[in-house]
Amino acid sequence: MSKIIPFLLSVLLFSFIISCNKKTPEKPQAGVIITFDDAYVDEWFEADKILKPYHWKATFNVCRIDSIGEPQQRKLHELQQEGHEIAGHGYHHLNAVKFVAENGISQYLKQEIDPMMVSMKKRGFNVTSFAYPYGERSPVLDTALKKQFKIIRGRAFCGDLPEKEGCYFHGSKYVYAFDIDNSHVHFSYHYLLELLDYAKKNNMILLLCSHKPVKEVTDNYQTKMETLEFLCNYVKLNNMKFYTLRDLDQWVKK
Repeated sequence: MSKIIPFLLSVLLFSFIISCNKKTPEKPQAGVIITFDDAYVDEWFEADKILKPYHWKATFNVCRIDSIGEPQQRKLHELQQEGHEIAGHGYHHLNAVKFVAENGISQYLKQEIDPMMVSMKKRGFNVTSFAYPYGERSPVLDTALKKQFKIIRGRAFCGDLPEKEGCYFHGSKYVYAFDIDNSHVHFSYHYLLELLDYAKKNNMILLLCSHKPVKEVTDNYQTKMETLEFLCNYVKLNNMKFYTLRDLDQWVKK
């Protein structure tokens, strides 16, 4: 017994020293995550050229990867090499909630998630984040997908005040984004400014989603480049930071 006690004390002391040496991630600086959905690769690439002076970062949630041409895949690799994240948005871009209601969760994984992950890996994209097509989610889907993805994004459908919105990071792997497409019913520069001010004031990360960057809006699912430049200017002038969805994992409450 006399030999066991010193041994146990040594083990406890060693464990204490190791735990003290582990670095706890610092609290994140106030910032913004801009995400883009679907497969508008050429437009994303052109937007990146314009926004590079802001040292921005974004997450590009790609669907229908096997339908994207080689030139566009090379552009995605260039974006990835610059520090942007390439994430998943479904293999066929099916509405997950509706599909599961009609066919079950196992069929959804078989038709929409598994082939997406295989194809993305084959093309050199290590996908750790997923954005639901159309933004709709359910507890059943979240539970099934949490095994494969570190961050899972839906869309915020929407409050009237910044403090009531769900589009801020609160330490969960399940996040929501506010839609900044200029045709979106809730979009306005005034409200976007309120969301940014709230994030800055409360040292929070604001999540936003977009689709196709354009010079002039002519259809739904389009974000004016002017809006993206407005965002980047705000982040730069207010000493905020750009993040990707992948960056959030270090602060997720396990």
